[in-house]
Amino acid sequence: MPELPEVETTRRKIEPLLRGRVIANVEHDAPHKYRDTHLAVGRRVQGLSRRGKYLMLQLAAADATEADPHDLEFIVHLGMTGGFRLEPGAHTRVTLTTEDGEQLFFNDPRRFGKMAVVRPGEYAGMPTLAAMGPEPLSDDFTEADFVKLAREAGAVKPWLLSQKPVSGVGNIYADESLWQAQIHPAQTRLTSAEGKKLYTAIREVMAKAVEAGGSSLGNGVGNYRQHDGVSGLFQLEHHVYGKGGQPCPRCGTDIAKIVLAQRGTHFCPKCQTLKERSTGLSVKGFKG
Repeated sequence: MPELPEVETTRRKIEPLLRGRVIANVEHDAPHKYRDTHLAVGRRVQGLSRRGKYLMLQLAAADATEADPHDLEFIVHLGMTGGFRLEPGAHTRVTLTTEDGEQLFFNDPRRFGKMAVVRPGEYAGMPTLAAMGPEPLSDDFTEADFVKLAREAGAVKPWLLSQKPVSGVGNIYADESLWQAQIHPAQTRLTSAEGKKLYTAIREVMAKAVEAGGSSLGNGVGNYRQHDGVSGLFQLEHHVYGKGGQPCPRCGTDIAKIVLAQRGTHFCPKCQTLKERSTGLSVKGFKG
């Protein structure tokens, strides 16, 4: 957390607050985490985009129009608990102030969020962003390419979490997509039929999650909320994530929870059976 749906919701919500405005100040006390943010001062925000789980503010000279090319990008990774707020709080780490006095506060209880102002395309120190796969809701994410890659993949959930086959899919949406496609999270070397089902599931799950404003889990200080404190609603549609021990909504079997690639993983042992395939990889302990 946050994953693509939460970051996309954040982008849509804060874009009207920043687009067209000149940044007057970026205040924080951690230059090693928020790198070269002084370069944003005096530049106009031409727009906000998103790549996977990264927010990207396009910056140009203060007198530039939207038609002018931007010369810098202000990249934000929310980390596990980061998010923007309209009011400062106990966990405010960064304060953005625009030339007309408006302020936006970056709240991050666990301090895993990062920011950097860079030249467009210069993503040194951000290897995930540099090597990220296509956006799941874009035309670049094609069934044929995904199926081809999936045929040679190792354990499918860690493969998805790598961001290389498709961007923005994290723990929650990997579990939900695999449940919808009825594929075990440790399955390797997907068949063409399995790859097609998973491709469709990823697109459907992500589209629904974005429409619902993402997932807000629990009531803790670090849980995802929109900039105005409003919760996402997709957690109400989760079928397996966080449902360990509860009945599968499809077959009634208790949802299992395992640790796969150091991540808590939820699946239905009956709907998502593990199929033995000759890969040279051990899948012992993951049978459902």
